[in-house]
Amino acid sequence: MNWSMNLTEIKTEQIDHLRVMQKVEMCHSQKELADEVGFSVGKVNYIMKALLQKGFIKAENFVKSPNKRAYKYILTSEGLKTKILLTEKYIAIKKQEYEKLQESLYLDKQRSDTDV
Repeated sequence: MNWSMNLTEIKTEQIDHLRVMQKVEMCHSQKELADEVGFSVGKVNYIMKALLQKGFIKAENFVKSPNKRAYKYILTSEGLKTKILLTEKYIAIKKQEYEKLQESLYLDKQRSDTDV
């Protein structure tokens, strides 16, 4: 996946990855993370594997946990940089959408004033 796109382009897959990266450190299970971001557990698992493979997150076992399959997921420094980049891109796109909506609203109001 190409993560170095310009600020006005972001893929749906990148938005999904961003949503998971925003919540991954706060959740104690993939089920909890799935509920938090509104994805299925399978989708979260797929995204988590991709983020692990890219080195954006790392998994640590809970040493004192009786459940040896319990992991805590942590953003790596590369993951944090990517999260920042994707967040900036997402905000830039939403700002553009907002400005277009404002312009459309302004034109509609002008048109409605002349129709009266």
